[in-house]
Amino acid sequence: MHETIELTASDGHRFALYQVLPSGAAKGSVLVIQEIFGVNAHIRELCHRYAAAGYRAAAPALYDRVQRGVELNYDAAGIEAGRAIVAQIPQQKTLDDLATAVAALRSTGRVGVVGYCYGGAMAWLAACKIDGVAAASCYYGGLIHQYCQLQPRCPVQLHFGELDAMIPLTKVDEIAAAHPELPVYRYPADHGFGCDHRASYHAPSAELAEQRTLQLFAEALVQGT
Repeated sequence: MHETIELTASDGHRFALYQVLPSGAAKGSVLVIQEIFGVNAHIRELCHRYAAAGYRAAAPALYDRVQRGVELNYDAAGIEAGRAIVAQIPQQKTLDDLATAVAALRSTGRVGVVGYCYGGAMAWLAACKIDGVAAASCYYGGLIHQYCQLQPRCPVQLHFGELDAMIPLTKVDEIAAAHPELPVYRYPADHGFGCDHRASYHAPSAELAEQRTLQLFAEALVQGT
């Protein structure tokens, strides 16, 4: 079952949360953090995939503070529009929205966070700053390097493409050096390799990264309860 509900952040802002419930009892919850393109078909499909794995899965509409219902195309114009929206939202406000979503999902067990692109960096910040995050899987987050001095409060894994010109391997290596305790996975793929709506999709890398993410959640959300 899928539905869109509304949550209220600490400052009174109301935002949409697209959620999908598993067919049986939830093993825990997974918060899916959007790419820069908004809560689009790909993000909704990911929620269904995590629900099929037994989790309550939900994606908060982080752009609702500027414009509701944003779904951008995977092209240069979409990237530019997404960046313009992000620039209008103070990062702490986004973290407040994520914290609100995490708190709501805790009613169905421990909460794991997974984020892609823009969401990959926000997943990293959530793991470092938000109470109640039990694990985080961060896909090709370009800003993670900027915040790699932060210390996560939970198990985290990072996924990067070796062919990603947006995140040079030198930066990936610096992140790994700053956090030798964390798995930093590198794939023979480009930025966005986990999204089958993009030309850069690389199925073998996407499947392996998803397996690793599901294993992380099984250990942290299910076995860790």
